[in-house]
Amino acid sequence: MNFLRFRIFYFSLSLLFLVPGIFFLLRFGLRPSIDFVGGSLIEIRLSEPTELTSERLAPLLPEGYDLNTLQPSGEMKYQLKGSEISNDQKDLFIQSAQAELGPVEVLRFDTIGPTLSAELLKKTLSAVLLVSGLITLYVWYRFRDLKYGVCATLAMFHDSLILIGSFSILGYFLGAEVDVLFVTALLTTLSFSVHDTIVVYDRIRELTHKHPKHSYAVILNAAITETLARSINNSLTIILMLFSLSLLGGETIRWFSIALLIGAITGTYSSTFTAVPMLSLWDEIEKRKKK
Repeated sequence: MNFLRFRIFYFSLSLLFLVPGIFFLLRFGLRPSIDFVGGSLIEIRLSEPTELTSERLAPLLPEGYDLNTLQPSGEMKYQLKGSEISNDQKDLFIQSAQAELGPVEVLRFDTIGPTLSAELLKKTLSAVLLVSGLITLYVWYRFRDLKYGVCATLAMFHDSLILIGSFSILGYFLGAEVDVLFVTALLTTLSFSVHDTIVVYDRIRELTHKHPKHSYAVILNAAITETLARSINNSLTIILMLFSLSLLGGETIRWFSIALLIGAITGTYSSTFTAVPMLSLWDEIEKRKKK
């Protein structure tokens, strides 16, 4: 089968997912958790169904706690996010809430100072850039050709942009937040994407040495044919596990599982239908320049 014949379709399908994500990312951005902005998060569970509003909570909040957001996080569960408070202030708030609302269970309490959150954001950006640069150099060195390194990196950024854009959309509609676990999922996606891409590229290199008289397009198609079934079978086990974890893993790791799931799907797709067609396009441009 001539996979490269549908190159325009593959690129169009990528744009179908990239464009909405980039639009939401530029228009609305991401919803950062307190990991990146600092402050305190309190998640509580009420004993009875109660409609909780900021106005009702205002008299109960500890002094100095500026409530930024109040949102439901499940059945009779609410998350409060605001300025930084101490553990003692949190206990006073719970006592006041129990007197007003009945039994209240604290499910989660996190506090991060502004200095730590700023440092964490800086290290996150540095890690993503460092990993991307090292992967580009590694692939370039292994295949002795710049186009392999550049195309693998572009496919990697393709997956990253889809993941980040998806979380911008999910954050706008469902309140999904970007935290340290999301960064872990993003870096895992980079690794997963380039791993599958290198498998395909390695087969291209083998076929090039084995059949030096064949055209580059024929070799690319053969490499896709020989590796596609393996890539799908390997990825399907991961995707099914992550899908189950997203449904059954609980609130704490739900968005982390969804981020990994999106990354696994896009990584599987891009290694064959983005990275290889870009090699074909690069080769055609080089031939036109020589002519």
